[in-house]
Order: sequence, then C-alpha cells, then structure tokens
Amino acid sequence: MVKNYLKVALRSILKKRVFSLINILGLSIGAASFLLIIKYVDFENSYDNFHSKPESLYRVQLNQYLNNELMISSAENYPGVGPAMVNDIPEVKSYARLYNMGYKNNIVITYEDAPGQPVKFKHRKFLYADSAFLPMFGYEMAKGDASSALTKPNTAVLSEKYAKMYFGDEEPIGKMIRLNDDDYNDELCEVTGVFKDLPANTHLKFDVLFSYKTLYTRGDWAPGRYNESWRRKDMYTYVRLDEGAEPKVVESKLNDLLSKYSPDLSERNRSDEFYLQPIESIHLTSSLAEEPEANGDAGNVQSMMIIAIFIILIAWVNYVNLSTARALERANEVGVRKAMGAFKKQLMYQFLMESAIINLLAVVLSILLIILCLPMFNRITGLSLLIVDFFNPIILISVTGLWLVGTILSGLYPSFVLSSFKPVSVLKGKMKSSKSGIFLRKGLVVFQFIASVGLIAGTLIIQNQLDYMMNQDIGLNVDQVLVVERPGVVPIRDEYTSSIDVFRNEIAQNENIKALTASVTIPGKKREFKVGVKPYGSGDDAEVVLRFNSMDYSFIDVFEMKLLAGRAFSEDFINDSDTSVILTKKSSELLGFKKPEDAIGATVSIPNFRWNPIVVGVVNDYNQESLQEAQDPTIFYCTMYGGEYYSMKVNTTNLASTIEHVEKSYTKAFPGNPFSYFFLDDYFNRQYENEQQFGELFSAFSILAILVGSLGLFGLAAYTAQQRTKEVSIRKVLGSSNPQIFVLLSKGFMGLIGISILIAVPLTYYFMDLWLNSFAYKQPISFSVFIYAGVLVLGAALITISFQTVKAMNVNPVNALRHE
Repeated sequence: MVKNYLKVALRSILKKRVFSLINILGLSIGAASFLLIIKYVDFENSYDNFHSKPESLYRVQLNQYLNNELMISSAENYPGVGPAMVNDIPEVKSYARLYNMGYKNNIVITYEDAPGQPVKFKHRKFLYADSAFLPMFGYEMAKGDASSALTKPNTAVLSEKYAKMYFGDEEPIGKMIRLNDDDYNDELCEVTGVFKDLPANTHLKFDVLFSYKTLYTRGDWAPGRYNESWRRKDMYTYVRLDEGAEPKVVESKLNDLLSKYSPDLSERNRSDEFYLQPIESIHLTSSLAEEPEANGDAGNVQSMMIIAIFIILIAWVNYVNLSTARALERANEVGVRKAMGAFKKQLMYQFLMESAIINLLAVVLSILLIILCLPMFNRITGLSLLIVDFFNPIILISVTGLWLVGTILSGLYPSFVLSSFKPVSVLKGKMKSSKSGIFLRKGLVVFQFIASVGLIAGTLIIQNQLDYMMNQDIGLNVDQVLVVERPGVVPIRDEYTSSIDVFRNEIAQNENIKALTASVTIPGKKREFKVGVKPYGSGDDAEVVLRFNSMDYSFIDVFEMKLLAGRAFSEDFINDSDTSVILTKKSSELLGFKKPEDAIGATVSIPNFRWNPIVVGVVNDYNQESLQEAQDPTIFYCTMYGGEYYSMKVNTTNLASTIEHVEKSYTKAFPGNPFSYFFLDDYFNRQYENEQQFGELFSAFSILAILVGSLGLFGLAAYTAQQRTKEVSIRKVLGSSNPQIFVLLSKGFMGLIGISILIAVPLTYYFMDLWLNSFAYKQPISFSVFIYAGVLVLGAALITISFQTVKAMNVNPVNALRHE
C-alpha cells in the first residue's frame, strides 16, 4: 500500500511541475532560513554552557548608590566579597576572583630567552586569577594541572595559541616570561600551564592568566588591598553555589554582610546592593559597566527567532493555499477513487504522502542552499560556521521537526478537504469551491502580507535608527582622530614624564598632525569612573553623581568641543593640575548653577579627594558612550602625564606618511613597546555592532520572507488565471479591453494586500516602538516608512501577478472556447 501511495504521489507531483516546483522552492527557502537562524540563536544561547556545572556558577554584580541615586551598575566589585561569601554564607561552595588589568590595553609580555631576539606582545585579554578559577570553571588544560597551576606567586598559564607564538615548538612549562605594565610593575613569572584555546561562545575571553597571588608581592600593603578590601571595586567575583541553593537567599545574605564589612556606607550617604548573575545568562542579558566583552542582546535574538517562525509559516501557508486552490481540479480523481471503494482515511494518507515527499525534497534542497549562503551568513553574524556544525543534535532535531511538522501542518488540511469530496456531486460536475475554503485562502494570503509589510517596515525603521545614531552630533568630533595607547613597558615615573614630552615634541614636528591630547579614557570606552561632587560648603545631601574624566591643554581643540563659559586648561596657569576643574553644561546645572557663567570661579568639593578645586570652564554636553545611553554629566580634571590614550587630530591627505611618523615618534619615546593604533570613529562605532548585525540579519531574512510570499502569490495567481481562462476569453469576445481584464484578475489580490497593510501598520508600529525604547536617543517612527513598505509590497505583488494576467490576456479566445 505504501508503495502505491508513493507511486501515485510522485506521479501527481510530476504532473504539475510548476506548482510542485513553487512549493518545493518556497519550502526550501523557508527551511534554509529557519535552520540558519536556529543555528545563530543556538550559538547565542550557548554562551558559557561548556563550563563544569554552569547552572551553579554566578557572577556577583554590584550596584552603588549616592543619596539613593544609582551611581553605577558594575560587573566588578570589592576584593573582599569572595572570601566573605565563603566564610559567612554556607550555600557558597567556592569563589574565584579575576583582576582585569587588560582593560587598559597596556600590558606587554616578553619572552627574553627566545632564540635570536626577545618575543614580545601587547595583551588586551589578560587577567590575574585566583587559583580556584581554572578548576572551578572546568577549563581543559593542554599542559599542566589546573588545580595547582596558579597557586604560587609569579606563575602564569597561556593559551595554546600564545604558547605557540612565544615558544614555538619548545616545551612551555618552566619557561620564564616578563610582565610589564604602566603601573611600573616589572615581574618575571614562570609558565606553569597551557590551557586549550577558548571557544567563541564565552563572555570571558583571555589569552594569559597570571596568579592572583602575584598581586600580593607588590608591597606590604598589597595583601590587604587585593584580598580583604571593601573599598575599591575592581574585581570580577564568581561563585559556585551548593546544589539546590536558592540564589535569591544567597543575595539576601550577601547584602546583610554590608553592615559587617562596610559599616560606614550610610554615614557617607552611600549604599550598595549585590546581585547574582547566572553565568549562562550574562551574554544576552547583561550590559554593566566594566564588562570584559561587549555582550549580545536577548531582544534581538528573540526577534530573529520570530522572523524564522514567520518565514517557515509563510512557506507552509503557500503549500496549503496552492493545494486547496487545486481542490476542484483534483475533485474528479477523488470521486473516481471513492466510487471504486477508497476510504476517506486512505485518501488522506495519499495526500499526506505527497506533502511528505515535497517537504522532504524541500529539506534536502535547503541544505544545499545553506551551503551556498553560509559564507555570507558568517560575514553578517561574525561567526565561523562550517557545514559540519549543522550536524549537531539541535539542528538534526530541527530538520526532522521541519519535515514532520511541515508534512502535517501543510498537508493535513488539504488532505482533509480533498478526501471529503462527495463522489456523486463530483462526478455530476456540481462541485464548487466552498465559502469556508475561499475565506481560509484569503485569510492565509492576508497573513503572508501582514508579515511581509511588517518585516519591510521593521527593516526601514532599524536602518533609520542606525543612520540616526551614526550621524548624530555626539557633542565632540571623533572623525580624523588617530589614537595610540599608553605604553606598557615604562621606565620609572620621572623618566616616563620625560618620555611623554619627547613624544609630544616629535609629534608636533609633523604638519599633518594638528594637535595631540592625552586622556584617561576616550569616547566609546565603557569605563565608568564616577564621583560624588557638591558645591563647597554644602551638606552631603547636595552631592550629585558625575562622571570623572581627564583632559589636558589640547583636549577641547582635538575633539572640537564648545567652551560655553570660562577657559580651557592652559600652560599659562601652572596650578591647573592641582586646583582646577571643567564641567559639562549638565554638570553645572546639577550643581545648582542656572547659567554656565555662574559656575566660573565656584569651588566644588569631591569627598575622598585631596583638594577642593575651582571651576574654570564649562563645555558642552557630549556622549561618552553610544546613543543607547543618555549623556552623563561630567567633571574634568587636568593632567598632562596621566593619560592612557594619545589622540591626534590628523590630516588624512598623507595618511601613510603621517602614521609612519607617529610610529617612529612612539618608538623613539617609548623603546621596547609594540606600536599599534586605531581611528576613533571606527572605535566609537564598534558600539553599534550588535545593532548593525541585527539590522543586516533582519534585512536579509525579510527579503527572503517576501520572496517566499511572492512565490506563493505567483502560484496562486497562475492557478486563478488558469481557472478563469474561459471567462477571460468570453469577456474579450464581448469587447473587454486588456486593462479591464487586468483589473478583473488582480483586484482580488490587491484588496487582500490592502487589508494586510491596514493590519500590519499598527502592529509593526507597536513592536518597533518597543525596540526603539531601548535607546536613550531615537529617531521617531515616520509614517513614510509604512508608505514605502506598502508601495514595495504592492509593487512586488503587481509584478508577480502581472506575469500570469498578461499570459491569460494573450490566450486566443478561439482556442479556449472551441470545445464549448
């Protein structure tokens, strides 16, 4: 029986090749899109699930408040938190701290005993780690023992990649490497292990780990500073909870410890709150200050999953529409089969077999489409997927599910309709399409184009928001600004300041470099150092939270900021470094000054600082971070030698020679340091990588969804035109013109698309407005977006329908009516 079902199904598929091809192509595009998105979603949701028992691993988040106002939500906290949790909270099994020096981008590690000349690299992914870190997370070691590799001071473990770069084919264990950083540390450390290169799906990416106890060797003060302190927050703290422990209970107990370890917080009008972040959720749900890496966005991932569902549903809708539309054509076949004794159940099996074959062919073709599209998909997502990566349990289950669910959903209703025909009515030629069947087909077409209009409008809204953010005035000019980082290998402090002067003087000799400035941070750097500031003599309740940043004499010129009142820092005022600050406009308003001019000459107090500075200038507000965040009120202090970045305004006419000059100047001033540079506009716009990636994915799959919908409309229009060939011929004989016939055949579809647009507009507006609410600065949704989307969908539909209507109009009436 199965063999017979298969034979008849193949015969039916081959008989109507065009409709079969449309179904298979639409389903295959839908399936390929669905599988690609599933793989992307699976990857985004897989972050940090490779660790040992990840469900019991948590990171401690710290929120700090001043006068009940949130100062900062940070991924870092105090060094003493981990030990206190293990000692005072029974549910905490173990802890591991990481000291993130790598955010400064100025660590240099050298292998001095390399054959020939020393091998050195500047490291950005560098951490000091507690000895419990490697075994607690379950990292795999290529060489050495995870539990003992970091137990002693001045020991280090490297990734396989960097072990190869430093030592080549030599045995790395026991080798000595030198660590230099800009805190004037110069330490010789022993390599005690090599860990396997980390997978891409982790929020903690590092190449080198030094033992945490190395920090203790830096002076008698160091153990207290790095092991017990509850003052300075600069540690990542991870904890493993006992099985069955309730995180909320642990959070509550941790916050209760504040009265024991930080009893003076309330006296300073401050308060802290701790939270536990499940390690597996950090990548998609966390965007705290001092994150080790830029994280993803759960909302974007969920949106992509919705698009995947839409695309595959549109493909299945196409199959249902075309199958039920052909019902009358197959009515005679059903009537004869029933007259010969076929049961309804047997006929349903027959039509389900056809659906199963078409869906199977579509799944096979979808794999070929994935192979073709994978390079482009990798470019958009930044992944490095190979086709073998799709042969994992989740994808294989998805493929099987697509085939089974597709067979049932797209085949069950048509098989039920077709098998329900009454043989007497069929064979007497009295069969007509039911009103319910016509209504369903129209409803499904409306659904398809609601999705199409929504996806096009969504794409345009996303692109408008990206363009708005990329071109918005952020309060300073980051174009044509070349940046080099502070050196990692530095001499003693006095010699270092002389080296900075040498660098400045060398840079000044190049006419293509207009100015150079040094600063603690640069626009686009998510580094939140905030302080409480109040007018001098005011009570603590007048304290406001300001971002703390530095500038030198040239900062305002390099970044083309506007001086609203007062003056800039200047070498004509030698005490600026000790006595002066500059405020942004919003800062001056928060401190109670109605106009920028009113702030000039005022003294402000910064608790815990050694001086009470005088305000000498007020500049415009600016965006330190992306436009997803509001502008932070900022206070600037003056330093000529404390900067971590050197930013230069350059003329790009002779860029290659300018960069060459900067490199020579850097090498002369800071010998022994690897040279690297970047352009600030590229660096700043990296903050929008998630949104740009989301926009590209959204656009690409929206186009595919519209293509699948158009294929279905093409098939439906072809069948409609074929069914109405005789009607068209009669109308032509009676004098109807081609435009009249075109309107006749297309107005039904145009009406359905018009209904789709009316429904799609408010739905799309609502959901895209929710997405835009995540941005502090957003481009209002323009109604023109929906006009463009509607015109595009109507245009695509008209082009699709016109192929079939023109074909119907050109049929010779004699040939169509000769048998009537």
